[in-house]
Amino acid sequence: MIDALLNRMIKVGDLTVHLPGGVSKRAGDGTGTPVVIRFTGRGVRRTVANPSLGLAEAYMDGDLVIEQGTLWDLLEIVGKGGSRGLKGRGSWLKRARRAVKRKIQQANDRTAARRNVAHHYDLSNDLYRRFLDTDMQYSCAYFARPDMTLEEAQAAKKAHIAGKLNLKPGLSVLDIGSGWGGMGMTLARDHGAQVTGVTLSVEQLELARGRVQEAGLADKVAFELKDYRDLDRPFDRIVSVGMLEHVGEPHFREYFETVKRLLADDGTAVIHAIGRAGGPGLTNAFTHKYIFPGGYIPGLSEIVSAVEDAGLWITDIEILRLHYAETLKNWRLRFLADPDIPALYDERFRRMWEFYLASAEMGFRYGGHMVFQIQLARRVDALPITRDYMRA
Repeated sequence: MIDALLNRMIKVGDLTVHLPGGVSKRAGDGTGTPVVIRFTGRGVRRTVANPSLGLAEAYMDGDLVIEQGTLWDLLEIVGKGGSRGLKGRGSWLKRARRAVKRKIQQANDRTAARRNVAHHYDLSNDLYRRFLDTDMQYSCAYFARPDMTLEEAQAAKKAHIAGKLNLKPGLSVLDIGSGWGGMGMTLARDHGAQVTGVTLSVEQLELARGRVQEAGLADKVAFELKDYRDLDRPFDRIVSVGMLEHVGEPHFREYFETVKRLLADDGTAVIHAIGRAGGPGLTNAFTHKYIFPGGYIPGLSEIVSAVEDAGLWITDIEILRLHYAETLKNWRLRFLADPDIPALYDERFRRMWEFYLASAEMGFRYGGHMVFQIQLARRVDALPITRDYMRA
């Protein structure tokens, strides 16, 4: 069975697999960096039974030992093999089965949403400080130049989004999923906006509020621990960065109907989120179990359909392809290089996070993942009819 798995998943590269009992297997076309791994314990059985979960758990538990090369090298061989690439949407029966499973995975009512957010974002602010940029932007950066630092690229991302919001001093802005506050603070400080941010993470809220006080922006920025669906006043602008992935497919229409309800008649919204180029799919088992329970990366077709159902204008769409791959590379290298992480977190946790960051990067390099920025309005004339204002 391991032979069938290797033949299916490994098309290029130079991989040697040592199995229990002294048996070794070779896979790939012999090109690139040689990678040698050894399975012990239940590693082979788990990986064959469920590759997307079993390989991760084998690495986390030490049942997969990398003797030559790195985890990133191993996952790149898998990624280049095409097993995660674009495959089309499949038969109607496969699509129907995936749709049923999506509804089970993503039943994100208010209680589940709070629990799922806490699972990932309330781990520790100190953990995120160690690998994010200084503004703690936990979303795709914008590499306008390939030589940009992570800090420069994250600043460019915020400026890029601000341009699409067509801001003017004094406008009210709602930040849905405000994180550690960097986006909201930037819109207030650099563009004169009056910002309200909402999050479901207690850890994020505490740090964001402290940052606002330290920056002297308390008269311009307010962060609240609140579900966006419970807001009841209109805003001139709405921004949401990296939050739609936590909404879940059954709630997309509700999300965009809420955006419409909260958006002023002449307002503008910009939604920045991860998407999949191959259309609707499923959250892989490792991510669902360990990283983002309840999370889902949508196909753009699902989002467009939900926007249409909500009765909003789509005024602009931009697809960012490899920007997140470069962002994740920066995060992974910072995570692995931090000298204090081995003393602060146990080995299984560190291996889990290394696998998460490396496999996510592969999803953007080889697996059909991308980021979309979609601009929305209630009225056809809410924005200029050319895109020049975005670069002003």
